[in-house]
Amino acid sequence: MSDTPSSTPTIKRRLIVMVYETFLLLAVEMLAVALYLLVTRNSHAPLAQHGLKVFLFLVTGAYFVWSWTDSGHTLAMKTWRLRLTGDGQGRVPLRTAVLRYLLAWGWFLPALIVCAAFGLKGKAEVSAAIAIGVAGWALTAFLDKDRQFLHDRLAGTRLLQLPKAAKASKTAAVSPAA
Repeated sequence: MSDTPSSTPTIKRRLIVMVYETFLLLAVEMLAVALYLLVTRNSHAPLAQHGLKVFLFLVTGAYFVWSWTDSGHTLAMKTWRLRLTGDGQGRVPLRTAVLRYLLAWGWFLPALIVCAAFGLKGKAEVSAAIAIGVAGWALTAFLDKDRQFLHDRLAGTRLLQLPKAAKASKTAAVSPAA
């Protein structure tokens, strides 16, 4: 596959990558929870429960930050041929990747704050609040001239669509026998 970026990916494509990323991240977090429960001996103390949330936040951050700084993409981004670059089209520095991770919580954090403030606890209520928050954040791309999401603009990063790989010919050149 060529590493030459061609354009900004569509919003639809980026949202599909987010859904795919959710499934991959679920597996990572299941392993993290299992490890945490082993270390804390499955403690149900409030401190342990809050510790689990902090641990998952850090594990998720480590997954994204390492992926973005190492190769410029996560597995889901690679599958859909997206690459994250810095402003200068180069690799994303560690500090920028951490900033992008923290800013990306803008997709969910406002909805979670609204749920906490208004005592929304039902699955349908929380899901609706998050869906509205995700839709609102996705719409920020329409306010940007380059169609980048708000967290990318603020972090100084860009998502780029990589071109499709050239297909290899099915027939190999056969040299005549000498």
